[in-house]
Amino acid sequence: MAMLAQALIALIALLHVYFVLLETVLFDTRGRRVFGLSAEKAAVLKPAMSNQGCYNGFLVSALALGLFHPDPAIAHAFTVFGLACVTVAGLWGAATVKRSILYIQGLPALVALGLVLAL
Repeated sequence: MAMLAQALIALIALLHVYFVLLETVLFDTRGRRVFGLSAEKAAVLKPAMSNQGCYNGFLVSALALGLFHPDPAIAHAFTVFGLACVTVAGLWGAATVKRSILYIQGLPALVALGLVLAL
């Protein structure tokens, strides 16, 4: 079960790396298409999306520290914190933006958090 949890955490971290890229450096091209935004709407949302990308970068950092920190207690703390934050972000996104965010972001993090806490 530990390997499954680690694999899921790595997948969630990689997914959030993709979100960071979409919301920051790729927002004017691929990000705009993924989010279904017109050029005009994207221009208005660009600063907010860049800020959101920054926060997704913090989530990646917490999960990466959880995966790679040499002290197991510190790694566990970062993992639980990171997965809890991703879960809350997924719930908030589903409630305020689009329901599919719950399934793409929130549910995988909740499952991984359950696996980590069960170990």
